[in-house]
Amino acid sequence: MSQENRSKRDPRYDILFDPVKIGPVVAKNRFYQVPHCNGGGYRDPSAVTEMRRTKAQGGWGVIFTEQVEMHPTSEIAPFIELRLWDDKDIPALARMADAMKSHGALAGIELAYSGVNGSNLYTKEVPRGPMSSPILTFFKDPVTTRAMDKQDISDLRRWHKQAYRRAKTAGFDIIELYGAHGFGIIQHFLSPLTNQRTDEYGGSLENRARLMRELILDAKDEIGDTMAIALRLSLHETGGFENNEVRDMIEMHGDLPDLWDLGHGSWEDCSGPSRFVEEGAQEPLVRGIKALTSKPVVGVGRFTSPDAMVSQIKRGVLDFIGAARPSIADPFIPRKIDEGRIDDIRECIGCNICVTGDMTMSISRCTQNPTFMEEWRKGWHPEEFAPKGQSNTVLVIGAGPAGLEAARVAAMRGYDVALAEAGTELGGRVRLECRLPGLSAWGRVRDYRTHQLSQLPNVNIYFESRLATQDVLDFGFEHVAIATGSKWRRDGVARRNLLPIEIDGDMPLFTPDDLLSGDLPEGKEIVLYDDDHYYMGGVLAELLVGKGAKVTLVTPSTLVSEWTINTLEQHRIQSKLLNLGVTVVTTHGLQRINAGSATVDCTYTGRTREIDCDSVVLVTARLPDDSLWQELVAREDEWAAVGIKSIRRIGDVEAPAPIAWATYAGHRFGRELDLERAPDTLSFRREVVALAPLDPVPQSVSETAPSPVAG
Repeated sequence: MSQENRSKRDPRYDILFDPVKIGPVVAKNRFYQVPHCNGGGYRDPSAVTEMRRTKAQGGWGVIFTEQVEMHPTSEIAPFIELRLWDDKDIPALARMADAMKSHGALAGIELAYSGVNGSNLYTKEVPRGPMSSPILTFFKDPVTTRAMDKQDISDLRRWHKQAYRRAKTAGFDIIELYGAHGFGIIQHFLSPLTNQRTDEYGGSLENRARLMRELILDAKDEIGDTMAIALRLSLHETGGFENNEVRDMIEMHGDLPDLWDLGHGSWEDCSGPSRFVEEGAQEPLVRGIKALTSKPVVGVGRFTSPDAMVSQIKRGVLDFIGAARPSIADPFIPRKIDEGRIDDIRECIGCNICVTGDMTMSISRCTQNPTFMEEWRKGWHPEEFAPKGQSNTVLVIGAGPAGLEAARVAAMRGYDVALAEAGTELGGRVRLECRLPGLSAWGRVRDYRTHQLSQLPNVNIYFESRLATQDVLDFGFEHVAIATGSKWRRDGVARRNLLPIEIDGDMPLFTPDDLLSGDLPEGKEIVLYDDDHYYMGGVLAELLVGKGAKVTLVTPSTLVSEWTINTLEQHRIQSKLLNLGVTVVTTHGLQRINAGSATVDCTYTGRTREIDCDSVVLVTARLPDDSLWQELVAREDEWAAVGIKSIRRIGDVEAPAPIAWATYAGHRFGRELDLERAPDTLSFRREVVALAPLDPVPQSVSETAPSPVAG
């Protein structure tokens, strides 16, 4: 980083760049990327490595791995995290540590023994916990933990010592023990919900904290002279290890770890979506804890505003600004603050689409940052672009999320870009959806790209420009991106009904497009049929209730907005709707729309019933608004003569999906302009498991290797 750039920092933010001591190591600033999932883990180690290297370049003072399973007796398959089971896992983690430290950050590893949260579906080992209790997983696995006896605890301590030494060999600077979100053995022993032992490890808070003390003291004995030891805890577990006891425990052991990393509560609480949780929401739970310890305290809160960060530091709430999702949306937050480029920060919108990568055991993505987890796979850097190819001009039709991102990336590469928008505002679907209850932060998708385009001299934006096929051909741009979006269906077709349903023309019928444009039902009794299962159905029900309507939400699923389990908000959505008085009818499909009623049928028995109503809102499937594309394809033989080299559909006009898919499509269009790739080759890099020697199968594991239980 040049001195010229550094001198541009607003002095108000100087405190964020103070070095902070963590035990025997020193962080160069107060930006602390807390451990976060990414969908890569042990399957995609190089992708995870380059993602972390990018954050190092972005200026973070501390960078952590995600959860690292430290022993095969506690793993969380099918979720894909990192592993440190034996020495074979060290090289991949060492590469990651090197990447983290490449620009002066401290490299941290989060060691996890999942206890009550580990089903061991892959290793088939018997799970262990403080007591015999059902495994507490997302899938409600029909498995029970074995109550740990003294030998099990001794084994656990030994396994931790082995993991400490391996982490040191791999080159990490900080070890963080995972005892938060209900996912770690330390929390399981601390919590009276999961620890009802009657020996010296149960009962009083001092006893329940015994294992924590032993594990941290063991770490200090093993590697504490060169590595910092941090502890990650939940600030509040309702009905269990609640905030008052957390404070008591920290006061009792204030100087035990080198750092306290404190999260809100459950994962759903700690990573609460912006629809329900404001920036810095955990402050009431963490305020005052710094006074209980001489060691630094880190906390999270979806921080995107440097003023909010400074406020927490100066008021003595935190020593470090912890971030997971904001560091994904913009890995360069610290550097942009340091260089005085606050307006260039890609602010997290709190949609939690990043979490879905972990929940679906796939590679994560980010609505704001399409390069997340593509740094190695596609070679995409969030701030750097290859220069343009041999072409010069690009026309982007449609200024929604896909079109805005396509225009931005193409212009950053040096192309002359024309952006044609049929309306009078930028943003497309985002412009409308950010006006819905709780979704105002989603407007950042538009705002960031609008600001970036305004800074680029090679972009011209044209409003009220609904282009016809002949217009596109007459303009003669070399490359054309069609980003005209999609429309919600009005015929009931989605997942349950694959064919159009019978609809009486006398029943007032609405789609999300109608409601988003301000055309609302006039009647009070409304049936909202949700066969989309993401956020739209629940948000529109909330909107209608706010307008005084009585809403019955019908869904074929067993839950409202079922897919939002993957964004950690389903429980909040259904709770809010019930508290608002919405009548929820699950496991029922919409069979027919009549004049004055809707006929629904049970998805299990087929039994039908009538629901009287004044109007029906269909939240079903979407169809691409692709008439311009179809007409241009029909005249493809004219493209070359007018100088057109390519025309592509991007975003919802190609295949309707969540907003993150649209920004990714726009980004990919801009990156791949003039890029030639051999036919039938992969568009990304991947890692393939190396085959082990095909030796004769032993009669038992013990004939070839020590038992994983024996360590």
